Amino acid sequence: MTQQERLIFLIKYLILESSEYKNIEIPNSEIEQKKLLRSLMNVRLPKPISREFLEIQNRYLEEENKKHLVSLSELKPIRKGIYLWKGDITTLQIDGIVNAANSAMLGCFVPCHGCIDNAIHTYAGIELRLECAELMRNQIEEEPTGSAKITGAYNLPSKYVIHTVGPIIHKDLKLQDCELLASCYRSCIDLAIEHDLKSLAFCCISTGEFHFPNDKAAEIAVTTVMNDLKRRQSEMEVVFNVYKEIDYKLYQRLLEEDREY
Repeated sequence: MTQQERLIFLIKYLILESSEYKNIEIPNSEIEQKKLLRSLMNVRLPKPISREFLEIQNRYLEEENKKHLVSLSELKPIRKGIYLWKGDITTLQIDGIVNAANSAMLGCFVPCHGCIDNAIHTYAGIELRLECAELMRNQIEEEPTGSAKITGAYNLPSKYVIHTVGPIIHKDLKLQDCELLASCYRSCIDLAIEHDLKSLAFCCISTGEFHFPNDKAAEIAVTTVMNDLKRRQSEMEVVFNVYKEIDYKLYQRLLEEDREY
């Protein structure tokens, strides 16, 4: 089966899952076909799926994901064991990546949304949502802000995904918001060390959709991670992964400052 044949198979399978999709036409453009597949995966509820679908999905995503791999050895440290990298976190070959999740912990259901939660679930495959759903069924309640859960990464080039729920800023930034964001970083480090991860990439938790001010978020991220690694005498390598130039400049300034943590 070619990659194009896999793509069409996956689309047709997901369309046939629901009668409400019966009028969906598969576009001729491969770009639009990929958008349709992503949309169908994004909105799919966590429910059983056939082994055939998973095998074809996994082969398809494996081929797609390997086109854009970035290994840790390609990055240059800005401090010993500390990296700053602007790029797509889903392409990193690393032990763990951090996902900015919401309290439901099931990924983003908005078709082709630009958030990191959507991207991670898309390129990991639908098994990630299934594992998250199982975790939440056992927990019964939603994930508290400032805490984290670890799952497999499935078709991503990383080994694990650590999902953390950051604070949502509605109006003014409060001290409790800052404390909760710091707790996100510590919770992720706790899980990474517990599972013997040697490297971990952090996204800019709570910025963007959650409206945490970028400058304060960067300061909390760097200070908390550096101090926690030092306190725990951990040699885990950490990547501060950013997507926007404003965040790159903020982290660069903080990490290049002549200060001890």
